[in-house]
Amino acid sequence: MGTEMGSGMPESASPLAELERLQQALAEAEERARSDRDQYLRAVAELDNVRKRAQRDIEAANRYGLEKFAAELLPVRDSLELAVQSADQGQADARSLKQGQQATLQLLAKALERIGVTPIDPVGEPFDPSRHEAMLAQESATAKPGTVLQVVQTGYELNGRVIRPARVTVAKPPA
Repeated sequence: MGTEMGSGMPESASPLAELERLQQALAEAEERARSDRDQYLRAVAELDNVRKRAQRDIEAANRYGLEKFAAELLPVRDSLELAVQSADQGQADARSLKQGQQATLQLLAKALERIGVTPIDPVGEPFDPSRHEAMLAQESATAKPGTVLQVVQTGYELNGRVIRPARVTVAKPPA
């Protein structure tokens, strides 16, 4: 016969207590599930907000990314306009036009430098196909073969990345 009879508790109390315990455990599990679902929904919403914000930032960068560059070039345009006006009014001689062009070229060089564009001037350096484009090989008794002798067209880098290789003449051994 049962050991439950000897414990002093009626047989019906034990299943009822077990039922209450299971109902409480179920209620706690349901509350945890609700809390976890809320946290999940908040995390999904936050992730969606971050994604949308990043997309807006990318669109703004694409739309306004050239703003700094354009602002740097405006003084160059102004200088060129003044030169054209001076030439139209017959106020400029060849010497003053040359000085104006030099000043405009300096404005342009400074504007490019401020935005990270730097010239590639490899004269005397070994030829580097990732930064230079060989236009001609010229015999040289004084320069080491494979060395850049002359820059035919200046190359440029933007923050260390080649945007146009320097076109160069490269030394080759005399025949």
